[in-house]
Amino acid sequence: MKYALLIYNAPDARDLPEGQLEALIDEYQEIFQSPGVIDGQQLQLPGSATTVRVENGEALLSDGPFVDAKEYLGGLWLLEADNLDVATALAARIPAARMGGAVEVRPVVERGALAR
Repeated sequence: MKYALLIYNAPDARDLPEGQLEALIDEYQEIFQSPGVIDGQQLQLPGSATTVRVENGEALLSDGPFVDAKEYLGGLWLLEADNLDVATALAARIPAARMGGAVEVRPVVERGALAR
C-alpha cells in the first residue's frame, strides 16, 4: 500500500546553528534513502503560498496559506509499505516528529479508485 507522509514543521525548525542544520539535512537524506520511499519534496515556506478558491465560477486568489497554524506543511514523501506499522515506524524517524512538528501518515487512494 502507498502512504503519504505529510511532514509538518515547527515554526522555528530552520532556526538552527549551521552545523546542526547540516546534520539535520544529512539525517533527512539518510532516511529518504530507506526502502519503500518512492519520492518526496520539500516545500517552500508558507509565506510563498497562493490559496485558490472558486466562488460563483470565478477563481479567487489570496497570498499565503489557507490556515494559520502552529506547524506548517514543510514537505511530503510517498512511501510503499506493507502496512501502517511500517509506515509509522519510518515516520517516527523523520526529524520533524521530534522537533515540535508532526508527520501525518495517510493511505493513498490508488488511481481509478474512489476514497470512501
